[in-house]
Amino acid sequence: MARFTLRRVGCALLGGTVCAAVLLTPVQATATAGNAVFVVQTSEGKVRGVPGEGVREFKGIPFAAPPVAELRFAPPAPVQPWQGVLEATTVREACPQARRFGLTEESNVEDCLHLNVAVPTASRKEARPVLVWLYGGAFVGGSTRLYPIDFLAREGDMVVVSVNYRLGPLGFMAHPAFGTEANGGYALEDQRAALRWVQRNIAAFGGDPGNVTIGGVSAGAASVCMHLISPERTSGLFQKAIIQSAGCTFNMRSVDEGLRTGLAVADVVGCTDPKAALQCLRSKPVKELVDAGTVVAGADYLAFAPIYGNGTVPRSGAEAFATGNFVRVPILNGGASHEMRLYVGYEVAAGGKITLDNYQDRLRALYGDKVDTVLAAYPADRYSSVPTALGTAMSDFMPGGGLNSCLFLRTAWLASRWVPVYQYEFADDAAPPVMNDPGIELGAVHTSEMPYQFPGFSNTSVLDGPPLAAPQQELARQMVAYWSSFIHTGRPAGAGLPEWQPFDPSRQALRLKPGAVGMFDASGAHQCPMWERLYPQDLAR
Repeated sequence: MARFTLRRVGCALLGGTVCAAVLLTPVQATATAGNAVFVVQTSEGKVRGVPGEGVREFKGIPFAAPPVAELRFAPPAPVQPWQGVLEATTVREACPQARRFGLTEESNVEDCLHLNVAVPTASRKEARPVLVWLYGGAFVGGSTRLYPIDFLAREGDMVVVSVNYRLGPLGFMAHPAFGTEANGGYALEDQRAALRWVQRNIAAFGGDPGNVTIGGVSAGAASVCMHLISPERTSGLFQKAIIQSAGCTFNMRSVDEGLRTGLAVADVVGCTDPKAALQCLRSKPVKELVDAGTVVAGADYLAFAPIYGNGTVPRSGAEAFATGNFVRVPILNGGASHEMRLYVGYEVAAGGKITLDNYQDRLRALYGDKVDTVLAAYPADRYSSVPTALGTAMSDFMPGGGLNSCLFLRTAWLASRWVPVYQYEFADDAAPPVMNDPGIELGAVHTSEMPYQFPGFSNTSVLDGPPLAAPQQELARQMVAYWSSFIHTGRPAGAGLPEWQPFDPSRQALRLKPGAVGMFDASGAHQCPMWERLYPQDLAR
């Protein structure tokens, strides 16, 4: 149940250019008496959904065959058509993953390649734009169960699709025994199979297959990056992209580096014979593989990040955006002010000690011989606590990481040479917590904007996040209006909204803060000129 209520985003809120007419042309579905159920004919068979609050929802629709047995460690295969009507009334289980941070939920269900569709019930003459949403979770966790899509569909007057995809060793692991074309990219191929499903079927739900936006947060946003930089494989599948908290130009690992991770996982589970490795890995219990991935990854949260140099992702993000070799569509891009304070908070909550005595050593571990410069720029006594100081530096820039403000701005700088980019920063320091209180100042951390778009978001399927205060409800209204306008038109604008200017060399971004939404100097706020001097290879323009 939504923790706050907004009025439906209509013509006035979106500036009058999005929805010129709302007439009596229904979604291509049949309803029983009382609108209790809805049936839609897809290319694979009929599906029956259920009514929600101002929406029709179709849940748990298979878009690919179950990736089990001989289909484990293989690209997604077509789903077999079915007879009769599929009851699409329940969101299906998450793909296999371990419990993390004492918060997220474990799953050992491999038959997980399902998607959900939410369609507004209000009649509309034109087909609606489509948002395809990809969840986050560091490439090893997450599911569609964490992101209720009815709210955005209703308030944004759009069709919203959320997609499950394989995770960790089962989705992002490379191994010499796998096929070379998609080696390490099965999860991304899952997402592309879902995008092709949208092209085949979304018109039957009242959506426009020629007006599709792909969007995601964290690992889901990084996945959006991977689809952008692989035009050979994805051109025509989407017309706009939303990247929330992922630096597309992060230092991606090559296939060879990915193979080392895969071999390490195989070693942990005892599949070391090259001739028998594939069948051995396919025979292992799914939990054993997930647990092995956790052991191999350790503290490396990019252990199962996408790799490049295969058919799935031919090039790195840095190369693609520097040369213009990417899908050239409008981009909405950004993140939170203090992304990495979340992970510092997790460490403190787990008993980690970050003190004045070891602060310099912690900085040295991250920044090496540049530690003195960084220490001078981020003195511990400037902040409310030493962990907060460390998290601030990491959030502004951290070599090798993908969650930092200067990297977000580098993506915008490079991409804006070729396409319109709308850069934002979520800056509500009083946002509802996305973790248990660690006893330090967190502020606007990684994923803290999710409750503003997915009411009740709590990183669990319980969806028991706290309600938003009145000023935050107004910010949520503005955010939904901006995002909806972008999804409809490629430009985030609307009546009564502060102007969101496209990104340009001044590196201005739209700050999203209750009562203070407006453009600001994001580069200066995060000391990016200093970081560019220290790390020209990572932040080169």
